[in-house]
Amino acid sequence: MKRGEIWLADLGYAGKVRPVLILSVEPGDEDRALVSYVIRTTSVRGTAYEVPHTARGMKPGVFDAQGIGTTDRSRFLRKLGMLEQGTLAQVEEKTRAWLGL
Repeated sequence: MKRGEIWLADLGYAGKVRPVLILSVEPGDEDRALVSYVIRTTSVRGTAYEVPHTARGMKPGVFDAQGIGTTDRSRFLRKLGMLEQGTLAQVEEKTRAWLGL
């Protein structure tokens, strides 16, 4: 799993199965096998922390920086694709803004 990839992930009952964008870097051998992500949703709210995204085979939606999370690698079901660099930069910017970094 690499930063910028879009994966289908099972986030549990409340989070359901949904596309997510991988934000974390590959862990080293001594690190825990956790992955940080931002959710992709079709429930557009128009907040300052959303980045629009369209892709073939997916309904129009947004990556929501307020929906950042971390979970075990076993929750990721399959790779859906790779995000364009420009859109990834926008998601990074919105995530930094949301976290106050």
